[in-house]
This record gives sequence, C-alpha cells and structure tokens, in this order.
Amino acid sequence: MKRMAIVLAAGQGKRMKSKLYKVLHPVCGMPMVGHVMTAVEQVQCERKVVVVGHGAEAVQGYVGDRAEFVLQAEQLGTGHAVKQAKALLDEEQGTTIVICGDTPLVTSVTLEMLMKLHQESGASATILTAELDNPQGYGRIIRAEDGSVMKIVEQKDATEQEQLVNEINTGTYCFDNAKLFAALEQVTNANAQQEYYLTDVIGIMKAQGDIVRAYCTADAGESIGVNDRLALSEAERLMKERINKQHMLNGVTIIDPAQTYIESTVSIGADTILYPGTMLKGNTVIGIDSTIGPNVEIADSTIGDRVSVKQSVLTEAEVGHDSSIGPYAYLRPGSHIGQDVKIGDFVEIKNATIDDHSKVSHLSYIGDAKVGKNVNIGCGAITVNYDGYNKSVTEIGDDAFVGSNVNLIAPVTVGNGAYVVAGSTITQNVEDNDLAIARERQVNKSGYAEKLRSRAKAKKARTDS
Repeated sequence: MKRMAIVLAAGQGKRMKSKLYKVLHPVCGMPMVGHVMTAVEQVQCERKVVVVGHGAEAVQGYVGDRAEFVLQAEQLGTGHAVKQAKALLDEEQGTTIVICGDTPLVTSVTLEMLMKLHQESGASATILTAELDNPQGYGRIIRAEDGSVMKIVEQKDATEQEQLVNEINTGTYCFDNAKLFAALEQVTNANAQQEYYLTDVIGIMKAQGDIVRAYCTADAGESIGVNDRLALSEAERLMKERINKQHMLNGVTIIDPAQTYIESTVSIGADTILYPGTMLKGNTVIGIDSTIGPNVEIADSTIGDRVSVKQSVLTEAEVGHDSSIGPYAYLRPGSHIGQDVKIGDFVEIKNATIDDHSKVSHLSYIGDAKVGKNVNIGCGAITVNYDGYNKSVTEIGDDAFVGSNVNLIAPVTVGNGAYVVAGSTITQNVEDNDLAIARERQVNKSGYAEKLRSRAKAKKARTDS
C-alpha cells in the first residue's frame, strides 16, 4: 500500500510577528517544517507534497528536492489547502498523512502507530489525538462505544458534557487517499469564516457510513502547533528535553540537562560527559569518553575520542583523539587539530592544521598555517597572515620550537627541528635545524632612567605654573 504525505505550510503566521515565515522558525536548530519532513520521511512516505503560500520561495528553498510543491494562492482554510494537492495525488491509491508544518514535535513512531491502526481497522480516516489536562479551545473527539469516532466538536459548539472530554484533535490525520479527495469535493464554506475546513471531511465520511478511528498519542506534547512565540518556546523546551533524554539513554552523562542545549542533528558517543552551559549545534559529532564544558559552544564540528573542551568556542573545526582545548580557546572554520594536541587559554586557530602532539598553550593566534608534529609554540606567538590585501600561509615543520612573542610574517617556512628565539620577527625562511633570531641588540644606558624622570618632573612643573 503506497504511503503519501501532505504537509500544510502555506500560513503566514501573523501571531509570530516576524518577517520569517512561520514554518521556518527553528526548534532546536531545525526549522519546524524540517522536523515534520524528517518524520514523514522516516515512515517511508513515497510521495510528499508541501502546500506553500506565504513565503513560498523561502519554504521551497529550504525543503528543496525532499518534496513536491503546490501553491495555495489564497488561504481559504485547511480543506482548501489539502485540495491543492489533488492534481498530484488524485489518481494514487493508498494512505495519505495530512500534517501541519508547524507541529515539530510529532514523531515518526507516532505516525507509524497512527497508520498501523488506520490500516488494521479498515478506516477511511484516522485522527491523531491527545489527552490534555486543559483542553480549552481545542476540538473534542467524541467516541462511540466501540471506540470509533462519532464526531469532532469544536469548543464553541460543545455541550457542557462534551466540554468535559479531554481528548482533542491534533490536526494530523491518515486518510484513504481516494476517499479524501472525493470527500473534499463535498466540503463547503458555509460557515462564519467562509473557509473550507478539513474537519468537515470527517463528518462527510461518517454520513456515508465510513469508519473513522482515532489514535491517542501517549505524549501530549506532540499535539503542540506553534502559532506564536510562547508556543515556540514551549516546543523548544519539550524538544530539548526529548533530545537530552535520548542522549542520556544512549550513554551520555549530562550533568545538568536544564542548562545543556543540543540540537537535533548532533551525535555524541557513549561515556562522554557534558557540563552545564554546553551548546552543541548543527552537524556536530563527538566521540566517546570526551569531556565537554562547562560553558562551551560547538557548531558543525567533529570531536574525537577522549577529548577535553572547556570554556571555548569551536565552529567548523576538527579535533583529533586525546586532545585538549581551552579554556577560552576559539577554533574558527578550517581548524584541523591532530591527536594529543594542546590548544590552551586565549588561543585562536583559523584555517590551520596543527598536527599530532603539538602545543599552542596560550595567548597565540595561528591562522592560515600548517604546523607539524611535536611543535611547541610559545606564549604570544602569532602568524602574521594578512597584509591588508592577501592571506598568506605559514608552514612550521616537525619538532620545531617557536619562542614567546614571535611574529611569523607570512609567507614563511620554519623547517623541521628549527628553533626561533623569543621576541623575533621572522620574515625569511628558517631552514631545518637552524636557529633564527631577529631582534635588536639590547643597549643599557647607565643612569639614564633617572634623567628621564627628572625631565618629566620639570616639564610637569612648567605646565602646572
């Protein structure tokens, strides 16, 4: 039986009060519609149609080739939105999920259970429902004695008895595809809003004797549809808790989950420890037995096994096994750190390779550089890589020693085993095993400091008078 999905993503989301279209607002680093697309992909929907309207180009640009698209030029209700997909799906036989693009918490597990019930019960429609402690404002699910759905009653139309029902309609459905589009032809806009409601399809199917079922999710959080910033923050909180819980169940220690932020695309190995203030974003991968934090931000980076990162920022960087980063280091894009490397406090690395067993312990900038194995770079040493017009490369060979406060004026090469004396400004290549010193000879002038102080006092006295 073919599986299909229609994702409703045409709404502007006025209550968000944002120039960003609603379904593109991120939840734990991924736009809401991205979470929905991932869920329908994981349940093996062969055709996925996204209904776009406001911000159509932006939504299509994000979703890309993951789906087909239809345009709802006028927003005339959910039934009208689904009907736009008729030209693409009308001839298909199978099961169609209809889901809103602003429901990021719906999981593939729940969608699979929804479709399983739908298919096993022979239903024409199956509604995803949830039980809320406070269902105020939601449409209620009224069931028959056999558990099937009799009707959906909106809050304003519900009797006192019906308002006591706490099972609500989440707005996600499974339909027999052919019966869905047949019923949509009978939906009218004879209501106060003059809109075509998808919920009317349920009444039409019941009237013609079709079976309508409901699957109640165990996680009421999956029912959240984001219409404003308050709901967005709640979705963010619940998604963060879900992500953190899954990592902990997979063997990651999170010291304080409330102060740990992990986006949905991050991978972490077992026995890694995350301390408070850790933020892991994008396509970050962290190996086993590592220690991250406190107060670390890592984005789109790969961290090896047994790595320590403290109070530092890493973006599009790679760190090899058994290395240590920080505190207060900054690894910028293009940083490739080898194994057993130390990058210490107030060190900035950019577009540079630091090979195995090397050390940049403190107060240094290494940019556009290739640093070999077993190299020691002293405090305050920098690669001077930019002349105002061009970026140039510094190369440092294996086993070299670069002293404190050295300026390496690129392009320049320091050879294998070479030694650069502290305080030098190097403008020419240093050959293998050579010692380079490039600084003025020190001159001491006897008693001259007292003369300078006397002159300063005399000048001040003249100024004061």
